[in-house]
Amino acid sequence: MLEQLKVKITDALPISKETAMELNQLTGLEIYDLVSLSGRVTREHFPENRVDLCSIINARSGHCSENCTFCAQSSHYHTNVQTYPMLSPEKILSYAIKVESSGVQRFSMVTSGRGISDRDLETVLETLVLLRRETNLDLCASLGIINEKQASMLAEAGLSTYHHNLEASPGYFNQICTTHTYQERVETILAAQKAGLRVCVGGILGLGESPVHQVELALELQKLHIDSVPLNFLNPIPGTPLQNQRILSPLEILRAIAVFRLVLPRAVLRLCGGRKEGLRRLQPLAFLAGANGLMVGDYLTTSGETIQEDLRMLQDLGFLNVQTI
Repeated sequence: MLEQLKVKITDALPISKETAMELNQLTGLEIYDLVSLSGRVTREHFPENRVDLCSIINARSGHCSENCTFCAQSSHYHTNVQTYPMLSPEKILSYAIKVESSGVQRFSMVTSGRGISDRDLETVLETLVLLRRETNLDLCASLGIINEKQASMLAEAGLSTYHHNLEASPGYFNQICTTHTYQERVETILAAQKAGLRVCVGGILGLGESPVHQVELALELQKLHIDSVPLNFLNPIPGTPLQNQRILSPLEILRAIAVFRLVLPRAVLRLCGGRKEGLRRLQPLAFLAGANGLMVGDYLTTSGETIQEDLRMLQDLGFLNVQTI
């Protein structure tokens, strides 16, 4: 089957749902054959041999009204997460300049909560104007559920990309959140697209979903025409309902990355949160399996590896040019 897929995928023909389901059930050494194929597909569609780097800042932390079972920032759970109100434009700029000096080209402000208040939105808009003036960064934001009017305001202030994960497939979403609907997330994505923003949409793998649910999430992203896909892997947080959830094994993660690549051959697959805990020493193999984007620096409530360590890994892999794709 893998041999038959080589010609089809090289010709940019999407694999069927049935094929994706079958591939996401592979085990053992068969996964390495799958990784070899997905890596070839990546090189076919992204011959530049580059990895897209992005970084985020947790611009407002905690006190979130939503009950997402994986999230340390939810007010429904008792975690040790640090909480604070919206950071000032100057503080965000200071961090952005530091990130840019390390070679990162994409930078995102992330705020906790279902959506964003008018007051905090004004701060975000002011910060975008400041960042546009003082840096050359490609600017992104993740502010929760927004409407088309808010998306247009962000675009006018200089935002290029809006990030809003689906988190899970439509068939599994109500297992991880009941305070808002899957459709509300889709509507936010559509609103951002209507406002002329690029959207960055992915999810978290390892929430207890099945391999079938993972494929369904990839197919949803395909249906929404998403070309920037952050892949996160659950790092269980004490105090959340998923604190005892089993972490995916490195081979399960590599298999999922490969399947997402074959379903989304033209998308930038961004390796994000939980990669260190899930892949452990096999992190470099993710870029052979299909990942061609990397979030560097710290995450929302957990620390990542240093940017210098990640750059060294990419250089060791032969990705000498790590500028924006």
